[in-house]
Amino acid sequence: MAHIQLPEGVAGIRSLVMFRPDTGKPLYERENSPLSQAERELIAAYVSFRNSCVFCSMSHAAAARFLYKDEKQTVDLALKDYQSAPIPDKLKALLSIAGKVQTDARTVSAEDVQFAKSFDATDRDIHDTVLIAAAFCMFNRYVDGLATLTPTDPSAYEQMGERMGTLGYVLPNKQ
Repeated sequence: MAHIQLPEGVAGIRSLVMFRPDTGKPLYERENSPLSQAERELIAAYVSFRNSCVFCSMSHAAAARFLYKDEKQTVDLALKDYQSAPIPDKLKALLSIAGKVQTDARTVSAEDVQFAKSFDATDRDIHDTVLIAAAFCMFNRYVDGLATLTPTDPSAYEQMGERMGTLGYVLPNKQ
């Protein structure tokens, strides 16, 4: 049960955005990124997984799986061990940066950035990776700190993943 009065039956951050719509603006009103939607969702799932945020890791992993289509197993392989997953070296370098942001952002070094750039990561790729990682650290704590509804049925996340993969992050309707 949530720690505050939230819309009944609405899971995770969606219930919090319905409670306070202004808090969802960074998530729901974002500009395009040079990173693909699948890459952005994988970064969000990776950071959320490392933060043990079940709702965010499950929903964003589901979105990434949906977007990776026939290669959806890539998501689980990357969450388990991204260094040996069948993803581009650029994405591996960006996930390394995201992991450092998740644990202690001050440990992201010039060498980490240069390593990512050696695989053609642009300043915008690096910026967006850090922004996604930092934002999801906050979103994870927001969702878990208020004990939002976290579905236990994996099929609920498949539906969320498909919605995010097709419609993007749409603001929930007020009930």
